[in-house]
Amino acid sequence: MSVLMRRAKVHDLDAIMRLERATFVNDAWSEAAMRRELESPHGYYLVAVDDEEEDPERRLLGYAGLLAPADSGQGDIQTIAVAPFTRGIGLGRGLMHALITQARRRHVAELFLEVRADNSIARALYASLGFVEIGIRRGYYQPDDVDAISMRLTVPAAVTRPAVPDVPPGRDNPAAGRRAAGERGGV
Repeated sequence: MSVLMRRAKVHDLDAIMRLERATFVNDAWSEAAMRRELESPHGYYLVAVDDEEEDPERRLLGYAGLLAPADSGQGDIQTIAVAPFTRGIGLGRGLMHALITQARRRHVAELFLEVRADNSIARALYASLGFVEIGIRRGYYQPDDVDAISMRLTVPAAVTRPAVPDVPPGRDNPAAGRRAAGERGGV
């Protein structure tokens, strides 16, 4: 399998809707709503595809969407879905990282999402990315009458640093001494 992540286009809509309906059986978005999301200048939707896959039913591996008007300071993870046959390989995490990066580019300071209270795997993923629970929306997911957990991420600043720190060797940086001597680290 070869995974390619790219911006979603309207021509991806049929495949997105197949996965949307299979994933969110009772509360899938309408095709018109998803089309508006894909076409919105305030949205940023990604698809993960396997362009080498011959079966069109298995070509779309996942999708995710962000709503974040430029310079608004806040954004929302609108949706994310990963095909059952690709779950557990880190694709959801990769899509989330890409959305968080895009949020940062749009100068978003806070990112919000809702997740089903009964979706422990997604909740654990979001918590591992730094999202914290901020509230409960009772009966949010209908017709199943499942609560939504509202979560917020304070978007971390981009981490930039030189590949080799400019710190002299010593007690606080023993690796610098090894690099200066031409020794390879075990990282």
